[in-house]
Amino acid sequence: MTTRKTAAVIVAAGASMRFGSPKQLARLDGEALLERAVRVAREAGCRPVVVVLGASAELIRAQCLLEDAVVIVHEDWASGMGGSIGCGVRALYDVDGCVVMTCDMPAVTPEHLRLLMTTGETMASAYAGRHGVPAYFPADRFAELAQLHGDSGAREMLRNVQSVELVGGELDIDTPEDLASVAGRTSSAL
Repeated sequence: MTTRKTAAVIVAAGASMRFGSPKQLARLDGEALLERAVRVAREAGCRPVVVVLGASAELIRAQCLLEDAVVIVHEDWASGMGGSIGCGVRALYDVDGCVVMTCDMPAVTPEHLRLLMTTGETMASAYAGRHGVPAYFPADRFAELAQLHGDSGAREMLRNVQSVELVGGELDIDTPEDLASVAGRTSSAL
């Protein structure tokens, strides 16, 4: 059995306009959302873990314990998630694939990420009747990922691929009310 080297690209560059403050720093069960995403990626076996910041980058770096994560600041973060994904993927080398994820989806677990990585083929998460992130992409798709731009991210690349059901995946934390609705619950209870 061949062991694949899988990176993670965590897109955390947005301005959190609906949240009212950097949601990357919002705490869920005592952990900042961005710290949680980095931990989940590490526990899934992803190395390196690349974090793409944009809005409030210096504040987030100062207040998050990101340990050995590779932090990249996407200066054109306002252009949308696609450009942030591309920025993160362009920082990867010597890996067989990567998991692309955000920091605001509390249902994501290390086990779910490992399931995405099992086949070595492009694999999406399924929730709310669609395919989305987190998703696994083999290295032969990196050039395509690096060219992404706009707000749709990798949605078109994931439309007709295999998927793994992510229970609770429709919940992402965009507002303080979203955070309050999951506060105190563990990801396995979502």
